[in-house]
Amino acid sequence: MSNFIVNFVKDKNFAIMNAAEIKLDLFRRIDNLKESDLEEVYNQFVAILNGSSPYKLSTDEQAAINEALEASKQGETYTHEQVMEEARGKYPNLKFK
Repeated sequence: MSNFIVNFVKDKNFAIMNAAEIKLDLFRRIDNLKESDLEEVYNQFVAILNGSSPYKLSTDEQAAINEALEASKQGETYTHEQVMEEARGKYPNLKFK
């Protein structure tokens, strides 16, 4: 199921889609699901509509995201190479690609 959500968000830019296009895209994607995936999507969709989505962020998670976005705006970022170098230092026994 998580691949469905990730791919859906990655494939489309919601800013340029109107409501009818979004509904049609959702219908097409749902129509092509395997039955087992359809049940999972249905349960999660109903949970979202009922306000009990498993994807709802906690206050701490939202605060951490906001803090990271602000740090990014301030230029406090790390390159991929810097992150990998630190990870290799902390976890020398892991194999990194």
